[in-house]
Amino acid sequence: MTTDFTQLNLHPQLVQAVTERGYTAPMPIQSEIIPVMITGRDVIGQAKTGTGKTAAFALPILQNLDPARGRIQALVVVPTRELALQVAEAVADYGRFSKVRVASVYGGQSYGPQIHELQRGVDIVVGTPGRLIDLMDRKILVLSHLRTVVLDEADEMLSMGFIEDIEKILAETPDGRQTALFSATMPREIRSLADRYMHEPLVISIKSEQMTVDTIEQRYYLANQSDKLAVITRLFEIEEMSSVLIFARTRVGTGDLASELTTRGFPAEALNGDLSQDAREYTLNRFRQGKINVLVATDVAARGLDIDDISHVFNYDLPDDPEIYVHRIGRTGRAGKTGIAISLVCPFERRHLRQIEAFTHKQLTKASVPTEEEIKRHREDQLVGQVVMWLKRSRYKREREIVETLVGQGFDPLEIAAASLKLARADEKQRPIDPVREVMESRPVRPSRSRSSQYSRSARSGSPQRGSERVQSWGTTSHEPGMVRLSINLGKEQGIRPTDIVGAIASHTNIPGKSIGKIYIQEHRSMVDVPEELLAQVMGRAGDLTIRRFPVEMQRAN
Repeated sequence: MTTDFTQLNLHPQLVQAVTERGYTAPMPIQSEIIPVMITGRDVIGQAKTGTGKTAAFALPILQNLDPARGRIQALVVVPTRELALQVAEAVADYGRFSKVRVASVYGGQSYGPQIHELQRGVDIVVGTPGRLIDLMDRKILVLSHLRTVVLDEADEMLSMGFIEDIEKILAETPDGRQTALFSATMPREIRSLADRYMHEPLVISIKSEQMTVDTIEQRYYLANQSDKLAVITRLFEIEEMSSVLIFARTRVGTGDLASELTTRGFPAEALNGDLSQDAREYTLNRFRQGKINVLVATDVAARGLDIDDISHVFNYDLPDDPEIYVHRIGRTGRAGKTGIAISLVCPFERRHLRQIEAFTHKQLTKASVPTEEEIKRHREDQLVGQVVMWLKRSRYKREREIVETLVGQGFDPLEIAAASLKLARADEKQRPIDPVREVMESRPVRPSRSRSSQYSRSARSGSPQRGSERVQSWGTTSHEPGMVRLSINLGKEQGIRPTDIVGAIASHTNIPGKSIGKIYIQEHRSMVDVPEELLAQVMGRAGDLTIRRFPVEMQRAN
């Protein structure tokens, strides 16, 4: 295996850019993929996040760029806005000595700046499927001169319902293009996509680092989505934690959670794709040095995080892939130490929890959320313990003199002690004990994707679902406990597909695509079921939602 980037026949300026980022030797996937992609051959890389695949495809693209072409030469398609920003930043950094022009395009931001950047001229575009198609439909994004297409995290794009969008994008690219596909898993749909759109690809599979979970205590708490913040703050009160890493699903989620924890008296900082490399390193160094004890990160932003003294890993949001779960919790319990991994699980995620348990061959322990009484008692026990410690030390000469002065003024010693303890507890006002609602455990698990997809196929074709009685059963109320039916003002007349609805809701409202239930598309409107626990989150961020450039009006069906 290649042990030095200079052995990969890369341009000197690319080697310089890589080494200045602190990489001394290529990772396995880079040693395997880079030489193949430089030759122009199609390649499939089966590898997880954190294996170094961004450099594996970015460096060959930069190596083969023709500065005289003046058109878009490479396109990287990614599932999320956060990953688009992360990949674009990495590609631009690798190509900084060759003055490469990189643009990132994604939903959730106005079109103007992105269109302006594309019209100025770029070499490489990194984007999410929905925004890419919108820009293609507007004739702003032209892919006719493309030389390389990269599909990054293809299985994640499949789970979010983007496969048809990917096919539409690939159909607009030249037949002779080079295609690279990266996926952690290879489900049937991904293999079929490769068969149709790739030419004799070389398949390279990189095994993920096997991380032991034997030294890690794994617990989960069943919680309503809207109560997760309350639950995690209660755990922060009870648990003895030295260094905490919390995983949230989205970039926005990390910032919001870090801010809420800090407000409640638990200082935290976010690690996400919005940070520059310098800011990222500054934050990580503060975490390593113990200047901050709580770090909230996404999976993408936590790439390369290697810290041995993390006492707790929290899954604020469960990852979609069980192997990512193992990768997350493997950041605690290192160097011969024990660690604790805690997951907050919503009712509709219980089936996914079972998949994680099957993958790890270990059953997670279900724990009870600390009650308000338990937290109050714990606070008082801590206070008493500190007082006893100082009494044993007898290092309070000046304070005793103050007490004697107060006694001399006629105050009762017990009253003085009580008032002092009251002052000592003043900071508890900054740590409110938020209420936690009861979780309805009788709520059944949401159907698997394979079941929901049959409704999607029926809706897409316009045919009745399991007979005409199925169509008639579609009313304004979900028949699935725990789900709420929403009405959307778009339907067949606008060419709306189930994948459009899944992709738009998942990406704009920051909920997992797999949590979306049944979808029924009618002529002038559509129905979609979402978990009741996520309703506020969906409706709260649906104001600027668009599907195929049509503004969306969403409300509870009635």
